[in-house]
Amino acid sequence: MNYQELAQTIIEKIGGQQNVSGLTHCATRLRFNLKNEDKALTDDIKNTAGVMGVVSKGGQYQVIIGSDVGSVYKEIVKEIPALDGEQSSSNEKDERGVGSRIIDTITGIFTPILPAITAAGMLKAVLSLLVVFNAIDKLSQTYIIIDFMADAAFYFLPILLAASSAQKFKTNMYLAMMVGGILLHPNFTGMVAAIKEAGEGGIHLFGMPISPVTYGSSVIPIILSVWFMSYVEPIADKVSPKVIKFFSKPLITIAIVGTVSLVVIGPFGYLISDAISNGIKALENFSPWLVPTLIGGLTPLFVATGTHYGLVPIGINNRITNGYDTVIYPGMLASNVGQGAAAMAVGFKSKNSSIKQMASSAGLTGLFGITEPALYGVNLKYKTPLYAAMIGGGLGGLFMGLTKVKNFTGGSPGLITLPSYIGDDTLQHLYFACIGAAISIVISFALSYMLYKDPVTEEEQATTKDEATTPTTSAISGEIVEVTAPIKGEIVALSAVEDGMFSEEILGKGFAVKPVEGKVYAPVAGTITAVFDSKHAIGLTSESGVELLIHIGIDTVQLNGEGYEYLVGKGQKVQAGDLLIQFDLEKIAEKGYPTITPVVVTNSADFGDIITLTKTLAEPGEQVMKVIR
Repeated sequence: MNYQELAQTIIEKIGGQQNVSGLTHCATRLRFNLKNEDKALTDDIKNTAGVMGVVSKGGQYQVIIGSDVGSVYKEIVKEIPALDGEQSSSNEKDERGVGSRIIDTITGIFTPILPAITAAGMLKAVLSLLVVFNAIDKLSQTYIIIDFMADAAFYFLPILLAASSAQKFKTNMYLAMMVGGILLHPNFTGMVAAIKEAGEGGIHLFGMPISPVTYGSSVIPIILSVWFMSYVEPIADKVSPKVIKFFSKPLITIAIVGTVSLVVIGPFGYLISDAISNGIKALENFSPWLVPTLIGGLTPLFVATGTHYGLVPIGINNRITNGYDTVIYPGMLASNVGQGAAAMAVGFKSKNSSIKQMASSAGLTGLFGITEPALYGVNLKYKTPLYAAMIGGGLGGLFMGLTKVKNFTGGSPGLITLPSYIGDDTLQHLYFACIGAAISIVISFALSYMLYKDPVTEEEQATTKDEATTPTTSAISGEIVEVTAPIKGEIVALSAVEDGMFSEEILGKGFAVKPVEGKVYAPVAGTITAVFDSKHAIGLTSESGVELLIHIGIDTVQLNGEGYEYLVGKGQKVQAGDLLIQFDLEKIAEKGYPTITPVVVTNSADFGDIITLTKTLAEPGEQVMKVIR
């Protein structure tokens, strides 16, 4: 692969250097912040040799490269030097939603520090193995040295996060790291220890009370502190006289931020971390299997939308606060190895040499914890491996939840990080983690192998064309369900929907409507099978078993039902053309949410073909889709 040519092609097709406001990368993806995503030629990028896929979600334009992503990133940075280490500034208004900005911020902060966290976690795992197999003694100097080497990344985590947060919030990195040092200074931790030992007294700064808590290995306090500093520093710059700005600006910044961090932000962040930890413990006591099961089953969808990085801080916080994590990393382990196994099954079964090579390579990578090649190169592309991976991952997560498997050191969830389940001076958690991973692998592989079918070639299509288009054949006769337009508006392809869940047909095949009026009618006769508190969507199952989801707008669940009114209830029988929902089209648009409405067949895998018809303006009742069993 010519990395330089690929980098130049990507830059050209995303709208040029001037369209890039920021860039980071993870294990397999280039994560761009684009000023205008409309300028990006997404289809051209997807068809570029060396690119495995494209996802736009969470405020980022993500180009999936695979294991060569680091080399491509270096070439892009050579072409755009301003991206090396920091995002370029932009005076353009950020029009992304709050959720998208939060996800983008979390990703931007945690992605750069993952190598250090992974290295520390694996070093801890190796140390645990040496102890379990009596290779070293816990009182030996060797153990102590390796232990503090591994602890360094966790103990000084606030300083690592200060650096990455400063890059994300566009403030001075070295002042941010100094704030992290303030929270970790041994004099401060010594004062806290003395107060706790004495059981009385307190810490005060000019009469202001400081909570006696320590911030080693903390996550939230330093992120909030650096975010606060990003607002203080410009003010300090503005009020500082030009002739003394060199020292007055950092002096004012640190004096204010350091004080506020110790008195207000630090204790507040500590309470948030503690609340998250207590919430996880309460959930674990109530239903220890629930969250690992959901994460095991749904992580492929989180990865597809880039939102899985929102879970990483929770897992880190759990390990820091409790010493272990029982919900995030075990669930992700089951999901990742399930995805790898599902892709491997495609490689074993496929008779197409290119598919076999891609699936085998991507599947092996997935088993070791890097799932993007398997997800985008195989599972999402052929659908049935994705379903198999979600089922296998969910069942593997269920087992690990029931057995309360503990992850002690993190790392990229996969077979290579199984030693991170060694702790509490026992191998029990490792054994159960291995069993859970095996459950996920076996079930995902078996289901994927049974369900997967090689895509039909052009030659095979040509030989069966007449049969496939003859309406009188017994295989099709009586098995065609005609779906009409549920809303008055323009009928477009799902690829026009700015949400990967729909545009990538993850939820199923179908079409979308750009509505011109706020009324939803039943597109088929059937039964209402799903209603939602937010009233933004409705599920309908036809008499012949076609399961339809009508989703009014994108991210409109955040409106909490405002502007929507159900006219039917769950379980109610309806006829084609019956009015189901009324909604305020103008209000939804005023709130800033796209009104485009996807209509998908959620059980698409049960049918042989789904044919849709795009139309400039369709009236409710006009046929726009055929579902053929």
